[in-house]
This record gives sequence, C-alpha cells and structure tokens, in this order.
Amino acid sequence: MSGFLTVMGILHFVAPKQFDAIVPESLPGGHRTWTYLSGVAELGVAAAVASPRTRRTGGLLAAGLFIGVFPANVKMAIDWSDRPLWQRALVYGRLPLQIPMIRWALKVRREA
Repeated sequence: MSGFLTVMGILHFVAPKQFDAIVPESLPGGHRTWTYLSGVAELGVAAAVASPRTRRTGGLLAAGLFIGVFPANVKMAIDWSDRPLWQRALVYGRLPLQIPMIRWALKVRREA
C-alpha cells in the first residue's frame, strides 16, 4: 500500500494536469493547490503505512484518504460521459474499486 500511495503522490507533482481536471468545482481555491495538497497527503499516508510504529494510524488515514478522493472519481466519471465506451468503462469501473481499497487500508490497520 505504501508503494502504491507513494507512486500516486509523486504523480500529483510530476503530472498535475490530470489531477487538476478532477478537482470538484465546489472546493475553494485553485485546482492546482488541491492537487498538490492531495499529493502531499498521499505521500504522508504512504510514510505512515510504511513505518511499523505508525502503520495502525496510517491504515486509518489511508481509508479516510480513499473516502476523501471519491468525489473526484465521481467528477471524472461525469466529465467523461461523452468519451468512447472503453474510456467510460475505465472511469466507471474505478468507482466500485474504492471499496476494496478502503477494506485494504482497514486490513493494514487491523494487522498492524
């Protein structure tokens, strides 16, 4: 989980445009600010999960993070409603994947 979160966190800084596009309009401030903040959050949670001393808290934070980014995934699915079928299938398919991600994070917490 730590590796996954690290890669995703780094991507927020390396390729921020794709993340800017899915920031919900209802959030105050600039999209890039939210992209960077979520990247920092992912890197921080990755570090917490990686360390045995903070893994229990990190698992809970990861579950919260996966819940927190769900509105962005919904926005992406709505925004991509006019895309080709295969692209819509990818973004719609991502939505239910949040459930196993949350369960995985909670399992990390339990087993810490």
